[in-house]
Amino acid sequence: MVTATDFRRWEEKAKTMTDAALVWSINDCREAAEAMDSIDRHDGGDRAGKYRDEACAYRSELNRRMA
Repeated sequence: MVTATDFRRWEEKAKTMTDAALVWSINDCREAAEAMDSIDRHDGGDRAGKYRDEACAYRSELNRRMA
């Protein structure tokens, strides 16, 4: 389960990353979420949500920089 602490950690990490690293990490999280979707469908888990949440934190930082 993702917590507010997880989001804060990702947000702080995102502030230290280059734009290229953010883009790479967003794509990596998307790929991981897609891979976890099949497992989640099989056993009813929610592993993919963690990766989507992490990507969202990185995307928010990238969007903030581009604004």
